Amino acid sequence: MEIPQDDFILLSLVNTKLRNDYSSFEELCDEEGILSSEINDRLSGLGYVYDEKLNAFVRE
Repeated sequence: MEIPQDDFILLSLVNTKLRNDYSSFEELCDEEGILSSEINDRLSGLGYVYDEKLNAFVRE
């Protein structure tokens, strides 16, 4: 997966992939070959954190 430069587009892309294609954030990162820390850092800067129960990044 190519990681978008815009953080809000990244948020939308990650949540869409989690909803449609992956059962967890860990699975998404493993399958797409991306670092979870990079995604977490960028999305936490927007005030979002990963919620395992919802399998989505949500507002803190």
